[in-house]
Amino acid sequence: MSVKIPENLKYTKDHEWVSLDGDCYTMGISDYAQGQLGDIVFVELPAIGTKLTKGKALGVVESIKSVSDVYAPISGEVVEVNSEVSAHPEMCNSDAYSAWFIKVRIANKGEIAELMDAGSYAQCCN
Repeated sequence: MSVKIPENLKYTKDHEWVSLDGDCYTMGISDYAQGQLGDIVFVELPAIGTKLTKGKALGVVESIKSVSDVYAPISGEVVEVNSEVSAHPEMCNSDAYSAWFIKVRIANKGEIAELMDAGSYAQCCN
C-alpha cells in the first residue's frame, strides 16, 4: 500500500500533518500514522481555548493495536475542534487528511520553519 503525502502540507517527525492558513493551522495525523496504528477506535482532543506547547501531547489516538499520543506541531491556542473525528474515529483510517483534529491560532510563527515538507517527510517514513 502506498502512503499518501500531500505536497501542500507540512509534517512532524511524530507523523502529524499541518495545513497553514495565515495566523492559524489545521492539524491531524498522517496517512502513514493511521496505517501504522491500524483500525482507530478512539480519538481524544483538547477543548477550545486550550494552550498548546510545541512538542507536548495534546491528545490521544487509540487503535486496536496501541494507544499513541498526538503532539502539538506548533504552539498556540485551540480555536476549533473537529467533534466528528471524536464521534467517528474510523474517519482517520478512511482519509487521514480530511479527518482533521483541531484548528489552532499560532503563537510562534518561527516554529513553522521546523516542520518538514512532503519530500523530507517521505524520507522520514522509509
